[in-house]
Amino acid sequence: MSLFEGTKGNHYEIKGLYVEEAITRRLQALGLNDGTRVTVLNRKKNGALIIRVRGTRLALGRHISQGIEVEERTDEV
Repeated sequence: MSLFEGTKGNHYEIKGLYVEEAITRRLQALGLNDGTRVTVLNRKKNGALIIRVRGTRLALGRHISQGIEVEERTDEV
């Protein structure tokens, strides 16, 4: 499933980044790598997501969050 399909308050593990190469490099520099756990904190009406990754809050637009493949995790981040 994509991160965009994630539910507020749930925890996910990143399985792959499928966006443009420049965006992929930037996300990896921010700590979004395969195996990283993230939490969806909020969903905005325009499609943006607020996530927590490694103790930092990030806002991702719809296009980017649709290109991040994740797997739901039941344990805390």
